Amino acid sequence: MLNITLACITAFIITFMAIPSIIRVSVIKNLFDEPTERKAHASSIPTLGGLAIFAGVVFSYTFWTTGLESSSIQYIIASIIVMFFIGIKDDIVELTAHKKLYGQLFASLILVFFADIRVTSLYGILGMYDIPYWLSVVVTIFTILTIINAYNLIDGIDGLAGGIGAIASFTFGLWFYNYGEIGLCILAFSLFSSLLGFLVYNFSPANIFMGDTGSLIVGLILSILCINFVEMSFPLPYPFPFRSSPAMAIAILIIPLADTLRIFIIRLMNGKSPFQADRNHIHHQLLDLGLTHREAALTLYLVNIGFILTALVLRNISSLLLLNVLVGMGVVFSMVPYALKTLKAKGVIMKVE
Repeated sequence: MLNITLACITAFIITFMAIPSIIRVSVIKNLFDEPTERKAHASSIPTLGGLAIFAGVVFSYTFWTTGLESSSIQYIIASIIVMFFIGIKDDIVELTAHKKLYGQLFASLILVFFADIRVTSLYGILGMYDIPYWLSVVVTIFTILTIINAYNLIDGIDGLAGGIGAIASFTFGLWFYNYGEIGLCILAFSLFSSLLGFLVYNFSPANIFMGDTGSLIVGLILSILCINFVEMSFPLPYPFPFRSSPAMAIAILIIPLADTLRIFIIRLMNGKSPFQADRNHIHHQLLDLGLTHREAALTLYLVNIGFILTALVLRNISSLLLLNVLVGMGVVFSMVPYALKTLKAKGVIMKVE
């Protein structure tokens, strides 16, 4: 418990103290995210907040896991470093999507083949349980890439990505503490504390963005926590066992996953590439309704927590049934902004503020 507490304090202090210096350097070197038609901010904002998150998480995780018996720690750190260099280069000199994908794939391969972080069962989804090794590798890599890119896509308004990442990492951290998995618990709470330190400067009105450096690193760590949570939460000897652990993991990451799926469907229906940027994200819809960045972010925080509580209450039902419940809730939630915009356009709602 002492190591976990000290890891939290260390990660928060490093991130909180590093950001003012990063902002100064960004101003001197003119490293800004410029406002465009598609983006939600109206002024030039420094984009290298991910540097501080990286420093806080990696130092805290490395320092406070010393002495723990875990062969995966060094490989987790190696994969985070890969993501760091991909992200920092993209924030300074924009990378093509293919190059970013190759870097994400390389980090995923480190986790799968060296850290042995894998999805080994589908826990009854599609009627499947234990899966062969080759399929385990494919499913794991797909899961990691999906979570990384889904998290990257929600980083669109002040405080949203940082807050959603903090909620997810805190939730995972609580379960790893119950499981006695101190190494993963330290990783989760180091990320949580670093994001809190970052949110001091990023919550609306933002003084800095996390950039791709931050979103790629946070997405990667959340994928590590997610896969380990699913693998560990099913066996009965653990406290709070889950018959529906994959669905619970989806509930924890519901905002990035559901928004990405919704966006891809909308783009394909409109005959566009699913990777073509636009302003159809759920946070853009909330802004169009008249909510501020702060109000939109807080709304999505509450929605995320609501999904987690729902999954917690229904944790003992089958994965497929809980997944259907979550999908139904997600469909209803995604339709609310459109319904409100329609009513607003017809004058039924004068304003939503």
